[in-house]
Amino acid sequence: MISEGNNSTMVASTMTLNQIQEKGLEVLSRELGPVGLIRFLQMFETGYGDYTEERRQWLDGQTVEDIVQRIQKKQSAAGGTG
Repeated sequence: MISEGNNSTMVASTMTLNQIQEKGLEVLSRELGPVGLIRFLQMFETGYGDYTEERRQWLDGQTVEDIVQRIQKKQSAAGGTG
């Protein structure tokens, strides 16, 4: 368990942002393990690009029927039944 004493508050207030980040990652890694640390950091990933615009480009001119046919074709090629 991480304790929150006055000493840590005083130390944190004199640390640079880079030092705070490094210490934070160290504590998270120790407390959560490497996989937990990665999962925690992924919660704050904002991504990039414009998904809505990219989706419009991917689907431009395609009908629902076109998409269904492609899915069925892939299922047939993979040996699927449905």
